[in-house]
Amino acid sequence: MREVHNVQDRPYIFCHMMTSLDGKIIGPYMETPEGEAAGEAFHRIAFGDAPYYRHQGWLSGRVTTDDNFTDYRVPVLDETAPPVPEGDFVAVPDAPMYYVSVDPSGRLGWESATLRYEEVSAHVVEVLTGRVSNAYKSFLRGLGISYIIAGADELDIPLALGKMKRLFGVSTLMLGGGGVLNWSFIQAGMCDEISIVMAAAADGSSGSPTLFETRGGHASSQGIGFILQEATVLDGGSVWLRYLVNHTGKKPDGSLSRRAAVHSVDPNKEHR
Repeated sequence: MREVHNVQDRPYIFCHMMTSLDGKIIGPYMETPEGEAAGEAFHRIAFGDAPYYRHQGWLSGRVTTDDNFTDYRVPVLDETAPPVPEGDFVAVPDAPMYYVSVDPSGRLGWESATLRYEEVSAHVVEVLTGRVSNAYKSFLRGLGISYIIAGADELDIPLALGKMKRLFGVSTLMLGGGGVLNWSFIQAGMCDEISIVMAAAADGSSGSPTLFETRGGHASSQGIGFILQEATVLDGGSVWLRYLVNHTGKKPDGSLSRRAAVHSVDPNKEHR
């Protein structure tokens, strides 16, 4: 049984992702009509006028951030910058929304402390480790980007999440990939719920990243079960699946699965 950290000490974590029928999280399938319909549903559930989870932030890894927001820019660093104060840097303690980027080595080339994703604006928080240079921390401070130190050499997930709740007041946080980060959080007992919008499309690519991955040896391939809570048919043939993570490893009560709702509804209802 994996250790499951008390949700009172960290935000409630739900992993919300869009996939193809064959489990890919990016790829040509997204350009099909079915893929576009799934993408709209994914966005509506997370960031629509009435988001389902009412979360205060979302978290992604460095590669996902570079792919979608920072475009693999190289940060312009001043190696002669004066030493910054030790510890964390909280620039905005009460933002309506945060974008939390896991960047253990300090490599992302941000240009602003505010991330804009369609109609959503979020204050950027970088999750660093102790091996990040003074020059990079000075670079973040100059832009007004908050950062937290979570681990000396390797990422300490429980410490990072505890700081997000304590320093920024985040009670519900969306985990948004990539697949290695998703699986690492699940293996660490730090993910409570899985939310998947599955498109009625696929592209057969063997090189595209999938929903969960152990690439690079960052997490083990030990099997983990999930408990179905709800299955909802959406427009365009997409299906929205919600699972709880079975942290106990015990066989779930069959009556729970039989009670799980399978229906077609508007997903824009309040959950938390």
